[in-house]
Amino acid sequence: MGQSSTTRINSWVSQAESGRVEAQYQLGLIFSTGTGGTPVDFVAAHKWLNLAAMRGSEDAKRLRVELAHDMSREEIAEAQRQAREWICGQEVATVAHAHAHARA
Repeated sequence: MGQSSTTRINSWVSQAESGRVEAQYQLGLIFSTGTGGTPVDFVAAHKWLNLAAMRGSEDAKRLRVELAHDMSREEIAEAQRQAREWICGQEVATVAHAHAHARA
């Protein structure tokens, strides 16, 4: 993978981690197709598409359904577990941030 592809993907990851729906969708697309030399990873793709779909992305909903046809039940379950973990991590960070501001 070239430096510009790596930089672009790292940017999408950073934005997706901060909750940007479009970035989550783009990561799902990147991991599902191997864009820019990224290894195809259906579990990671499904995870990011699931998160974007939960936030209202119709494109993510459609692609997630298509992708699921090429995945085992175990892979789908793992992707859903990872999405739940990501959501729980976001909730913990939000609570910690609120507590830190309350003390200030």
